[in-house]
Amino acid sequence: MMIKIAVVGSKEFMETLLPVAHKLEEIEIDPYIYLHPAESSELLKRLKPCDFIFFSGALPYYMAKEIREQLRIPSTYLQQDETTVVSSILSVMYHQGIQPHNISIDLVDRSFITNVFHDIGIKESPQVFDYENMLWSKDEIKRVIDFHVTKHRSGEAHLALTSIHAVYDELQKIGIPSERMIDLKQSIINGLKDAKIKAELAKSHSATVGACMISSLELREGLLEQLDVISKELRGSFKKVDEMTFILYTTRGDIESIIKTNMINNLFASIKGTIAIGFGYGKTVKEAEQNAKIAQSFAKNNPIDHCFYILTSDKELFGPFPKEQRVQSLKNENPELMKIAKETKLSPANLSKIIQFSQSHPSLKFTAADLSEYLQVTRRSTERLLKKLVDYGYAHICGEEMPYQQGRPRAIYEMNLPVSLSF
Repeated sequence: MMIKIAVVGSKEFMETLLPVAHKLEEIEIDPYIYLHPAESSELLKRLKPCDFIFFSGALPYYMAKEIREQLRIPSTYLQQDETTVVSSILSVMYHQGIQPHNISIDLVDRSFITNVFHDIGIKESPQVFDYENMLWSKDEIKRVIDFHVTKHRSGEAHLALTSIHAVYDELQKIGIPSERMIDLKQSIINGLKDAKIKAELAKSHSATVGACMISSLELREGLLEQLDVISKELRGSFKKVDEMTFILYTTRGDIESIIKTNMINNLFASIKGTIAIGFGYGKTVKEAEQNAKIAQSFAKNNPIDHCFYILTSDKELFGPFPKEQRVQSLKNENPELMKIAKETKLSPANLSKIIQFSQSHPSLKFTAADLSEYLQVTRRSTERLLKKLVDYGYAHICGEEMPYQQGRPRAIYEMNLPVSLSF
């Protein structure tokens, strides 16, 4: 399968890539060249149809974050590693005779250079600027430049080795001895081959059958027109199941794209009244429809007027969107969990939620009100669940609280479920 990859990078990066592009089977390269990494966002606005976006490094990738996350196209960047660092330092040592500890270096992850120094027995500390956690802007690039300038003027560094072409260009302008981190041809080839695999997986993943089931809990005018707007975004058409329920068949890719761009929130906000929405994915139309129906049942039991759930073919339930994006498994394959579910007569879904609550709650102790809020069910339903757990020794009452002057005290519970349990 021919995969078209848009490559975003500097002129120097393209000069390394394009001569070896013929080695990439079934990959078509569409280059987008910037003078400064900050231009990567603008380049994405002019992007032509492609299967994948490949950035020459972490910097342009993160500087294009806002635009990149709005696109429906998967993306990645060329990962820097210790091989790149070692090759670049070796080149400086061989050609210029400068020792590693006399080089100021900027790179994504400090551990790359510290590991190299340790492995080859260099006792001096490296002079390194680590930008792994920086929020990138032009001001941040100035910080990197200032780092190299300061090291050079203090005499600590005889040469700057930079991972950023824009930094190299500026250092050259002001007369600071500098070299670019080497873009290894084989690393680029491997990175693009990996991008091709990811693009093919994304295509396969996106083509999975998707279904959307919507139920209006009250008859009203204008619903069909509103459903028509949603169907156009999902590139499908709704079929009437009964007077209150409609189903649409689409793909997982189309569903995920309208969720990713937050378009779905605007669409559902336009629908008046209470509705229950479920999305389902599956290997077949029937499986997707069944999963959409199950996901919708969770939405029906949720007190929020506009929310939806997603159930995947792996029985992972996501939601409720847009308020939360919790994930729980509706599969119960752990023998210990199956034993507990059978003993307590709790469904896998409820048991999964309770386990996740116990793992995420800030305290080991909790009240029925705490669990009720997490599960989004009534206090009475929560107390019935807790009674089953207490009866079989998987929870116990460890105290009580009196939050109000009148009324009965509330029981305080603690779970006895093994901490190793997970879904």
